[in-house]
Amino acid sequence: MAPSNQSKPICFGQLEKVFPKTENGLRESPERCIQACELKTECLRTALSKDPKANEVHEEKVDNAYDAGLLTFFERWSRKKQLNKQKNRT
Repeated sequence: MAPSNQSKPICFGQLEKVFPKTENGLRESPERCIQACELKTECLRTALSKDPKANEVHEEKVDNAYDAGLLTFFERWSRKKQLNKQKNRT
């Protein structure tokens, strides 16, 4: 966790800046975040918990696992159903 006196950069918690889609369609943190930012973990957690598009990221993760053969059709269906329920609660 960051010291309380450390100010947060403008990009803090902005999903498309700290975890954008790359050319290959997968999401990846930019080098500037990985190399230089001491707040990267807190920032990414904030982005994935508060950004309205965070649910899309979780759905992409499920779809990628299914495409890679790591999930069966029913596991994918179940996880997407859970994500949809969570999205409807907010």
